[in-house]
Formats: sequence, C-alpha cells, structure tokens
Amino acid sequence: MTTASTGQTPAPIAQGSLNFDEAAQTLCRLGHLFGQRGWLPATSGNLSIRLQSEPLLMAITRSGADKQLLTPADIIRVDGEGRVMDDVPYRPSAETVVHIELYEALGPGCILHVHSVANNVISERMFARGYVEVAQHELLKALGHWDEDARIRIPIVENYADLPRLGAAVREVASATVPGVLVRRHGIYAWGEDAFAAKRHLEAFEFLFEYLLHMR
Repeated sequence: MTTASTGQTPAPIAQGSLNFDEAAQTLCRLGHLFGQRGWLPATSGNLSIRLQSEPLLMAITRSGADKQLLTPADIIRVDGEGRVMDDVPYRPSAETVVHIELYEALGPGCILHVHSVANNVISERMFARGYVEVAQHELLKALGHWDEDARIRIPIVENYADLPRLGAAVREVASATVPGVLVRRHGIYAWGEDAFAAKRHLEAFEFLFEYLLHMR
C-alpha cells in the first residue's frame, strides 16, 4: 500500500519502548496518518509517547503544530510537571496535564488524543448517560475483549475549560480494561502499551463510533 502524495510505502508504527528520536519519528507518522483521516483538524489534538516512567518523561507534540505536517522539530520532551526539558522555542500542548494524569494512573506507553466528527457527535448524544456502550462486536477484540458476549462502556467526561480539572476527571474514569475516555464535544484520549497498541485501540474506537452512529 502506498501513500497518494508520495507514492511511497508508509513506515510501520513502532512497537515497544523508544528513544526520543524514534518517538519523534513515530509521532510524526501518526500525526500524518490521523490528519489525512480528518481526525486532527485545525492544529487540534495531541500525541505523546512515554520515554521513561521514574521520573516521568514524555515526547509530545508542541502547542499549535499542524499535525498533518509534523516534523521531529515539532516534538518536545516534557517531564511529569509539564516542564519542557530542552532549549526550544515551543511550549507543550495545554492538554499535557491530561497525558500526565493518564501516565501516572495507568502507565501506558503512548497516548493519542484526536478530534473526529464521530467522537464529537456520539459524546454529545450520549453525555447524559455518561458512557457509550458497545456490545458483541468484532472490533471489541482489538480492545482486548474476546468473549462472544463482550460488552464495554467508554466513559464520557465534561469538557472542562479548567485543564487540571479535565485531567482529574479523565483520570477518575480511566481504566486498564477500556483504553479510552471521551470528552464531551471535544475528542477522545486513547492509549496503549506502546504506539502500535494505542493506534489499534484508537482505530477500533473510531470505527465503533461511526458504526453506532450509522445504526442509530
């Protein structure tokens, strides 16, 4: 399979732990991919990979970057306090605090936050219930649920303008068994043990949201 713009076969998404340069290249590939799908419009969204746990250090997209045009220069190192660790003219995404909360709570290797039409619409429609339920669907296997009668609930939190409050709300409902949290009229945070797993989980969630909206 080749990309329409370059005619080249896209590089695979890395599995396992990565150093900063590898993480930056991986985040660029993910940004290009999700941008082409319309999941990162108008510089929205943020993507990160955990570089180490103790103390926490991550590679994350900078604030204001066009994710469809990401280069390694748009990826910065940030610690568990949200401080930029290198001498660069950029600041991290304002939502870095949500990534920090998830890394501290669950310890994933990668977190992907995107804004799609499907996840925005379904988060608004189902907000009063507090979750989106999916049952007995093949794509639940991609999320680690293999039982024939598998059923999951993807939690939805309010889109708080106070970002520390948003981070706390996401952390409160996040779980290891359902690797995603929706934010009302905003987007989804999806994660996995590494970038490959996080991508798989995000793609499964987005397929399921579109499926449910079409069914309704």
